[in-house]
Amino acid sequence: MKLVLWDVDRTLLYVGDTDRRVYREVFREVVGREAERLPARGTGVTMPLAVRALLTANGVAEAEVEELAQRIVDRMPAQLARHRDEMRRSGQLMPGAAAALAAVHRSHGLVPTVLTGNLRESAQIKLDTFSLLEHLNVSVGGFASDNSHRPALVEVAQRRSAAAYECEFHRENSVIIGDSLEDVRTGREGGAKVIGVASGTTSSGQLADAGADHVLPDLMDVELLLNVIDELASSTS
Repeated sequence: MKLVLWDVDRTLLYVGDTDRRVYREVFREVVGREAERLPARGTGVTMPLAVRALLTANGVAEAEVEELAQRIVDRMPAQLARHRDEMRRSGQLMPGAAAALAAVHRSHGLVPTVLTGNLRESAQIKLDTFSLLEHLNVSVGGFASDNSHRPALVEVAQRRSAAAYECEFHRENSVIIGDSLEDVRTGREGGAKVIGVASGTTSSGQLADAGADHVLPDLMDVELLLNVIDELASSTS
């Protein structure tokens, strides 16, 4: 069997400015003032790390960062859920994402799940909003709520999948599909091959230079995607 680890934001879907609105709203609720600086877009950094950076960038004292960061993280999913209608209006599925997910889900021997910088609940809200959950086994995925260090999530997903499917998963039969340099780093350091998709803020050249094993412009060519997964996950190099 082969483990297929899907990134969420800008690989499968894009929620427009909703994430940034949620950061602003929860920061204001917890800190008591407006955030002047927000996290950079499309970096793939896990939410807990992004929240800590948000607090630091907005002048919160170092001694208060950890406590306030946890309070913000705890509130993020519920606040995101309040914006489902906005996500549907201003967000979108990435080109080819629904067909690609469905094809991987139908393919014998492929285990499709999620590896994301989102918290588990936030990821599920986004995927459900765009009707993608049926193509994924999120119970065996890796999420920022498991570990804020994204490369560590590969082992989390491999271990969960091994228990669920009674098959050992490792670098040679695990593939990450993602759009950011953080997705590439996660695979290289965490133990998975990487298919870079130039659907986010990172170019094909940047993904290749960072060490992606294969780069696609988008997810439109489903047959090509399946062939690349099969080739990478069958390699022992």
